[in-house]
Amino acid sequence: MNIGVMVALGIVVLLVLYVVAAYNGFVRLKNMVEEAFSTMDVYLKKRFDLIPNLVETVKGYAAHEKGTLDAVTKARSMIAQGGSAEERMENENILSGALRSLFAVSENYPDLKANQNFMDLQGQLSALEEDIANSRKYYNGVVRQFNTKTEAFPSNIIASIFKMTKKPMFEVDDAQERKNVKVSF
Repeated sequence: MNIGVMVALGIVVLLVLYVVAAYNGFVRLKNMVEEAFSTMDVYLKKRFDLIPNLVETVKGYAAHEKGTLDAVTKARSMIAQGGSAEERMENENILSGALRSLFAVSENYPDLKANQNFMDLQGQLSALEEDIANSRKYYNGVVRQFNTKTEAFPSNIIASIFKMTKKPMFEVDDAQERKNVKVSF
């Protein structure tokens, strides 16, 4: 065999090996993104299930805070309607803001703050929010790796061939997060 043919064959073999390795790397990262979103979704579901108990407890003490309670209930129902991952992330941010408002309102009701059931629910929700924050960090870290590989040369060529596209980050809505909570007396 001619040396030129062997070199060409070696280059083709290396190219095929690179394509296989790059594709497998994308598959691994895609599965990690899905696993991270699923883990985050478990915590979000736990929070979703805890909210009706929290709203019912607050209703007994702060019945005239109907607007805040309605906002929490509406945000929860928006999540139940599902939609794309981006819509779900946006709705989760709305719910987080509504819950912050609910806890700010609870500051006006000493009897509510002293209620053991409310304190237990608030503690559970606080722990869940920490778990959600940690799972968001993990999800965003894996998405960052995937997106970097999708955009970096030469793996971006493999990504375009196999239709691998960027994944959305789970970002906090700046306007919602930074907005002051209205507390009326």
